Amino acid sequence: MVRFVLRREWIGRIRLALTLFGLPYTVCTPGVRSAISCSSSHLFRTSQTTRPISSSCCNLYVTMPSSAAPHVKSRCSMYPGSKIKRFPVPDDKVEWSQNWPQYSPVSYTDPSVLKKPVWADPDIGSFSPQFNTIDGVVDRTSFEGNYNQEKGKPLNPRGRTGLTGRGLLGRWGPNHAADPIVTKWKVDAKGAKIQHSVSKRPVLQFVSIKRKDCGEWAIPGGMVDPGEQVSLTLQREFSEEALNSLAVPSSERAKIHERITKLFKSPGFQVFKGYVDDPRNTDNAWMETVAVNFHDDSGNSVSELPLQAGDDAGQVKWVDVDSSFPLYASHSHFLELVAKERKAHW
Repeated sequence: MVRFVLRREWIGRIRLALTLFGLPYTVCTPGVRSAISCSSSHLFRTSQTTRPISSSCCNLYVTMPSSAAPHVKSRCSMYPGSKIKRFPVPDDKVEWSQNWPQYSPVSYTDPSVLKKPVWADPDIGSFSPQFNTIDGVVDRTSFEGNYNQEKGKPLNPRGRTGLTGRGLLGRWGPNHAADPIVTKWKVDAKGAKIQHSVSKRPVLQFVSIKRKDCGEWAIPGGMVDPGEQVSLTLQREFSEEALNSLAVPSSERAKIHERITKLFKSPGFQVFKGYVDDPRNTDNAWMETVAVNFHDDSGNSVSELPLQAGDDAGQVKWVDVDSSFPLYASHSHFLELVAKERKAHW
């Protein structure tokens, strides 16, 4: 496929022309560091159930969004796992502060959510959730700060997505996840750190799982259960996805638990905390995550445990942290931040 690179002035002219004709547009500007595919598949899970979610949208050039940047993947044309098309939202109409009487978003909540599983809220009207606070055991606060409401429903703090309802997400408002990034140094037979031939910096390795649903390598992670501390979610998800602790004998399980508890009690480096530009997001429900790096500096903690894929993962292995290794969604950016923090090769 041929990519046409547009100069800034031409982008401005095209936007002006489209605006004058009343046509929607979204411009993905080339030139940023890495390409992140909008195609995604993520296992949306809790300790009670596993929810496979697949999607195929479009290839987009994006970086991790700042608080002022419009979300991009959240406006992908086709909604994941469905034949539903979003109402097109141009960049200049994303913010709720922009008056747009013509905005007519599609309403959609996936049938799996409407069946009222334990991980999903009831529909608005049948209950009255307390937004922007801890509502019973459900955390309805957002890392973005207080979010607004309209007709009893929360509004996405990053703006319009072209779709109302909850889509594939269980909670109205923020849906909280946790991503544990477990790393160690790559060493030779004598235990010495291996330096990269180009950067001359030590090479980090991290535990990566290959998702069964999409075939992409990713950081192990999952949803925070109601009332659960994020620190416990991080440890639980890593144990279940990378070590398959649910399937090992009880004698081995105790050994695994001791090792990972020691590692996850160590001070972790918080890599990211905030809104996630996710194709499952809607005007009324969105993903937020906390990504934390736990580093086995001495190499005698989880580094010595045999990795074994859980039900959600096809494969699991230690992977070199390197910019050339393709990862699911925004996980490459998380690893880049870890490499910078650890002064390692990227």
